[in-house]
Amino acid sequence: MITSSRLHRTAPRVAAAFLVMITLHGCDSAGAGTAASIGDGTDLGFFRDVLKQVEKSYVEPVTDNELVKDALKGMLTRLDPHSDYMDQEQYEQMTAVTRGQFGGIGVELTLEARVPEVIAPIDGTPAADAGIEPGDRIIKIDAQSTTGMDVEEIVKRLRGVPGTKVTLTISRNDRPLFDLTLTRTIIRVVSVKSDLKDGNIGYVRIAAFTEATSAELTGAISRLKDRAHGQLNGLILDLRNDPGGLLDAAVEVAGDFINGGVVVTTHGRAGQDDHVYRAPATGDLLRGTPIVVLINSASASAAEIVAGALQDHHRATVMGTRSFGKGSVQTIIPLEGQGALRLTTALYYTPSGRSIQGQGIAPDIVVNLPKNQQVANALVTYESDLYGALKNSGSLAPGSAKTPAASLQGGIAEPAEHPIKPLIIGTSNDAQLVAAVDYLQKAVRREAGTHPG
Repeated sequence: MITSSRLHRTAPRVAAAFLVMITLHGCDSAGAGTAASIGDGTDLGFFRDVLKQVEKSYVEPVTDNELVKDALKGMLTRLDPHSDYMDQEQYEQMTAVTRGQFGGIGVELTLEARVPEVIAPIDGTPAADAGIEPGDRIIKIDAQSTTGMDVEEIVKRLRGVPGTKVTLTISRNDRPLFDLTLTRTIIRVVSVKSDLKDGNIGYVRIAAFTEATSAELTGAISRLKDRAHGQLNGLILDLRNDPGGLLDAAVEVAGDFINGGVVVTTHGRAGQDDHVYRAPATGDLLRGTPIVVLINSASASAAEIVAGALQDHHRATVMGTRSFGKGSVQTIIPLEGQGALRLTTALYYTPSGRSIQGQGIAPDIVVNLPKNQQVANALVTYESDLYGALKNSGSLAPGSAKTPAASLQGGIAEPAEHPIKPLIIGTSNDAQLVAAVDYLQKAVRREAGTHPG
């Protein structure tokens, strides 16, 4: 799922994990004719000369506008996996996702071997209702091959006017190719879901950080308190499979659980990109209530900001497996009706000064995923695996590295090799959730034992 920032008058900052990644491919060089002298490549006149040669000699007609757009995309996507150029249509699509509503089929995608692969269908959408599964590869969209198609084109073909149809050709490991025809609808992304578990343990899952997340979280906690008759004994904040989203939303969510202090620091090449984001002095909605944060390899960016902040403030016990490791901030820079740049401008650091870039958040307690709850035909990818990923620049403060504690299963703590099956998340069969509930119930019993009867 492509996530992005809130649109302010000034260029906003995004802590988004763009799980739809672009793969760069090599090409053969054609040796016909006389090669131009490239020189140092810094002269814009040289760029114009190449533009003219392409316009004049390319086998099919191509416009200045197309060439310039593609040149911008090529320049930016070579910087790192998250910088890019968006034309006006793509920019508007991005803002629709940020606001939590757009027309489409409701599926999260990544590019795997130049083909779009399903991370997960979104609950209650045409994709989920049609039975699309994690690991499914979309070979064709309306009979057009997707191999080598760029991310924006894939998104454009899947989205559309509600009520219109789109036919997908699906490759699934255990069966031959098959077609699914889906009817697009308005996808309303509900970012927060909640439930009350045994022992008055609250459960809140944040699927993505949007403009509405903080308000939805506040409402969910209020409802949980009512259901528990004011006796909420613990809270599980589930950030698994959360690809990130708005930096502002992450700061607001972390501020709902701590009273004052730093939530995250951003540090860039220019001083204007250095910021310290703090929680309100009396923001904790559950003062004194123990919290567990669940993370996994698909917890990224804004999710990692929240997990790292609550971990550093000793406000929560982080459980699960190592997170994705996206610690960079993207600034959306509008271009006056010509789209926008999405440019990596800073790295972010947890309150203790840890850089998450390429390393992720190490859980306090590792709870590995049982094999029968893993998506067998989908492999885990981390930020550090991506081509062109920025290197970890080290911590702002010495000695702030965090190493994981021992696994609940014993032995060496290793991240799961496959993602969790989305339909298991939050259910009674969810082994990581069961471990979190058990941990909090034991904490409640220990606390009760410290007081005379």
